[in-house]
Amino acid sequence: MNLRDLRYLLAVAEHAHFGRAAEACGISQPTLSVQVRKLEELFGVVLFERTSKRVAPTAACERLIGHVRAAVAETDAMLALARNLRDPLAGRFRLGIIPTLAPYLLPLVFAPLREALPALEIEPWEDQTTALLDRLRAHELDAALLATEVDGPDLTSRPLFAEPFLAALPPEHPLAAREVVTEAELARDILILAEGHCLRDQALAACGRSGALGNTLRAASLSTLLNMVAAGYGTTLIPALAAGAAQDAGIVLRPLAARVGRTVRIACRASFPRRAALEAVGEVIASRLRGFAEGAAAGTV
Repeated sequence: MNLRDLRYLLAVAEHAHFGRAAEACGISQPTLSVQVRKLEELFGVVLFERTSKRVAPTAACERLIGHVRAAVAETDAMLALARNLRDPLAGRFRLGIIPTLAPYLLPLVFAPLREALPALEIEPWEDQTTALLDRLRAHELDAALLATEVDGPDLTSRPLFAEPFLAALPPEHPLAAREVVTEAELARDILILAEGHCLRDQALAACGRSGALGNTLRAASLSTLLNMVAAGYGTTLIPALAAGAAQDAGIVLRPLAARVGRTVRIACRASFPRRAALEAVGEVIASRLRGFAEGAAAGTV
């Protein structure tokens, strides 16, 4: 038995047709049929019920196929790990990213990442901080872009760039006439995200609030907040990378008096072996955003 023959078995089960399975595997139909027959002889059971119209897995095949899939998947994982050990800057790199960062950062850094690391296949996964940390610990992600520190000795992180907050105001709002807005003034009618978003807590802390607000809106996304501000429903704090989307919506942006903001970090497991890939990804992102913080805080982004 070899891995190739197990892949042939899975192909026949998937396509329910020897001809289509052979085409998918890049071999001739007679060759595929011979290899499947050899597997049947080895297992001592018939794997497929063959008719002139279709091929159907037998009960024995249904019992075995889960083990076959697991064996193929585990072998593929071993091969991928071996490739990564040979070249840590090649292969799949699963990168988590928080929702208030993903839509604005990814378009800026994906092309530079592809150019600098052509053999690295970046797979982004957008989710809230807690879910990303759970996926990191479960080895379902290789790294995550967060806006908070990580807790526990099993995870580690390093800062990539600072991202100031900006006051987002409806054009007719009294504060829109100011050159600079204080956080306390913004707090009177501030809109915030729902619980689970780190930006919610950061915005409340910046405005000196613990969570009790008169405005009842709790948005699930930053785009909802921007649309509500544009409609004149209230004000909000936005991370500076979202400035373009806010201005496109007709929102007035002003720098904050205290220059508050957040630090974007790249986090991974403390035992993560591909540190060269992690550092390379982090450096590309950090270099793309160098000088960004100063211009954003001054309202020139």
